[in-house]
Amino acid sequence: MSTADVENLPSLLPDMLPRLWAFSLRLCRNQHDAEDLVQRACVRGLERAHQLQPGTSPLSWMFSIVHSTWISELRARSVRMRSSLEWDDNFLETVPDPGARNPETTLINTEIIAAVERLPEAQRTVMILVAVEGLSYAEAAEVLDVPIGTIMSRLSRARQTIGAQFETRDAPAARAVRTQRATQ
Repeated sequence: MSTADVENLPSLLPDMLPRLWAFSLRLCRNQHDAEDLVQRACVRGLERAHQLQPGTSPLSWMFSIVHSTWISELRARSVRMRSSLEWDDNFLETVPDPGARNPETTLINTEIIAAVERLPEAQRTVMILVAVEGLSYAEAAEVLDVPIGTIMSRLSRARQTIGAQFETRDAPAARAVRTQRATQ
């Protein structure tokens, strides 16, 4: 990123906001907290635009700021002994799912979201960055300031955990389908 690009950060932010907000919502699990988080992260990004290194993706850099701001908030909440985070299901119901074609698809999507939500925080964050936001392993490692091997490990464990949840649930049905195919 050139000096000119750093100076254009205010003009780049509007295009980044939907993805920053979606990432923030997935981290916070609360619409109000997500809005506050994005606002704080954008202010920090603008204040620290001079720290954006050449060759660094502005979006990845902003994801990193959102994540570090969220971690700071979690620490502050822990100190204040606030209640645990709650996902706002009412808000989720107001967002149309363009991928839902039928009730079965809607149900499986809901189950996948719930499975991701049950993951430990570190695995859930990596899953969101890589599988949902489409960041590369290297970009996710940069955002979270961890080695790329840590990203790969967390993502692998997250996928195994989610896969095991569905494998256990669907095992009798899968056996029935295999048996039915074998008899045909």
